[in-house]
Amino acid sequence: MKTIVIIPARGGSKRLPEKNIKLLDGKPLIVHSIAYAKAHNNSIDGIFVSTDDEKIKQVALANNVIVINRPESLSGDFEPTVSALKHVLESIEEKPEIVILLQPTNPLRPKELLDKALDIFIKNNCDSLFTVTRNEQKLGKINAHRFVPFNYEIGQRSQDLEPLYFENGLLYITRAQLILEENKIISEKAYPMIVEHPFAAIDIDTQDDFEYASYLQQKYKEQ
Repeated sequence: MKTIVIIPARGGSKRLPEKNIKLLDGKPLIVHSIAYAKAHNNSIDGIFVSTDDEKIKQVALANNVIVINRPESLSGDFEPTVSALKHVLESIEEKPEIVILLQPTNPLRPKELLDKALDIFIKNNCDSLFTVTRNEQKLGKINAHRFVPFNYEIGQRSQDLEPLYFENGLLYITRAQLILEENKIISEKAYPMIVEHPFAAIDIDTQDDFEYASYLQQKYKEQ
C-alpha cells in the first residue's frame, strides 16, 4: 500500500504576509509539517509540497521533499484545497492509494496522531478520515437583533451541552481515488477522529494565531 503526504502551501497571504515561511521556533512554518511527515517515514512513501511561491519552493527543496509547481489557475483565494491535491496526483507518475493532507497552518500535532489515524483508516477500510474536536461553547444565531440559542437553552449548564464537534484541520486521510474521481477530501462516510488536545485550537491566519502557536509550541515541546 503506497501512502503519500501532500502539503499545500500558497504564497500571497494577505493578513499575515509570507506566513508559510514565517519562523516558528526558528523554523519556517511549513517545515514543521514537513518534519512531522518525516518523523513517520515508516508509514509514508513520499512527501510532496504543492506551491505557487518561489520562496516556499526553495524552503521545501532545502528540506529534501518533492515540490510540485502549482499553476496560477489553481492558486486563487477561493480555489479549494482538493484542486491542489488532485493536481499533485495528476502530476506524479506513480499513483498512490492513500493521501495524507497536512496543512502548514496547523503546524503543531500530537506525535502519535498520524500513526493512530492511519491505523483507524486502514482497519475500518475508510475512504476518508478527518480530525475533529468537541466544541465547549454556547452557540447561537442573531436574528432581527435577537440572540437565538443554537446548541443550548438559556440557563443550561455548559457541561450539559449536546456534543457538537468542529473540524480542527490537524490531519486528513483520503483515498486517492476519491480525490481523482469525485473531487473530494471528505466523503459523506468519512470517519471523524476525535482529538482533544490544545494543538487542535491552532489554525494560523493572523499574527495573534502565530503568537498563540508559539506559546503552545514551547509549553508542549516535549510532548
